[in-house]
Amino acid sequence: MGKTLPLSGIRVLDIGTLIAGPFAATMLGDFGAEIIKIEQPGRGDALRGSPVDGKAARSPSWLVEGRNKKSVTLNLRVPEGQALLKEMIRHADVLIENFTPGTLEKWGLGWEAVHAINSRTIMTRVSGYGQNGPYAKRSGYDRIALGFSGYMYPTGFPDRFPVRPAFPTADYNTGTFAALATLLALYHRDAQPDGGTGQLIDLALYEAPFRITAETMTVFVQTGAIRERIGNRNPTFTPAGTFETKDGRYVQIAAGGDGVWPRLAQAMGRPELATDPRYATIRERMSRADELEAMLAEWVKTLRYEEIEPLLVGANVPFGGIYTAAEIAADPHYAARDNIARVPDTVLGEVAMPAVVPRLEGTPGRIAFAGEDIGAHNQEIYGALLGKTESEIAALAAAGVI
Repeated sequence: MGKTLPLSGIRVLDIGTLIAGPFAATMLGDFGAEIIKIEQPGRGDALRGSPVDGKAARSPSWLVEGRNKKSVTLNLRVPEGQALLKEMIRHADVLIENFTPGTLEKWGLGWEAVHAINSRTIMTRVSGYGQNGPYAKRSGYDRIALGFSGYMYPTGFPDRFPVRPAFPTADYNTGTFAALATLLALYHRDAQPDGGTGQLIDLALYEAPFRITAETMTVFVQTGAIRERIGNRNPTFTPAGTFETKDGRYVQIAAGGDGVWPRLAQAMGRPELATDPRYATIRERMSRADELEAMLAEWVKTLRYEEIEPLLVGANVPFGGIYTAAEIAADPHYAARDNIARVPDTVLGEVAMPAVVPRLEGTPGRIAFAGEDIGAHNQEIYGALLGKTESEIAALAAAGVI
């Protein structure tokens, strides 16, 4: 018999849309929390309409991020829907939302109302700019947050526009921080002497990416220096960057430290470079970064991927390929660590997606099911949890409330 999941018994109402708020709920659901996903009747979460490859019967985004969530339809824009959510709050440990600040207050569902209904409920609020401040009412999206946070400005090459990462980094980082914050609030409520009640969590979409800009602000305040775009280089040591092999694959090499640089020089068949005073220390190498990385790029270009990988790995030089999804799917390390989950689906039979992260040895998470049809759990939640009769549920559906 398997161990109890670490968040078993925690009930979360996810009334957000798209990624940042709902991803926090997805992470909690991976570890056993019961996630009740509230969706607008008819169209559901916007992720359900995400682009597909023409072959998938349903949105891949929803299949992944809707996993482990019980879908319930509810129109929060009408008083009857707001009343039903209030009933659910009485049974909830957590409410996660990412509406524009002021929207829930307009519906009578702000923090004061939630706390009055259930003092133990934690309310996790995600928005573009937070609940207060001069920009609070502005719309916020991943791209906007990456620009505002300072994360995007130094990303890219110096002769081109700043580059947005290929994936919604602000959304997913914010969702991760929101999940952490929710767990902190749960622990305080349940384990601390002055706990016992829920609290409000206020997280702006730009704050998580700003937090991971490392020392950028510290350096600016102390010196006035602004970090600029330098492409794929490391700003503090060299050689470190992205290179192309003879057979057209891209690889990463990070050999800027004084300890690893001699190993790279030996692997290149140029051991004299390690003791050459022009390259012997990090400081000297940084002053000749263009020259050194051009030398490394020329050498990498003479080797095929299957030649350079064992050579550098064998020399204990940090090295890795830049993988496509196809290469990830075929890699034995991903397989050995079960990083790709195969999840049952009612329509497709089975779908592949990233497995649960992080990995807990004693109480690992699980994916019980992929994102399900809209309203698939209406009967369970409205009937079993709220005690509505079948005729009452039918009447609510006919009125467009659910």
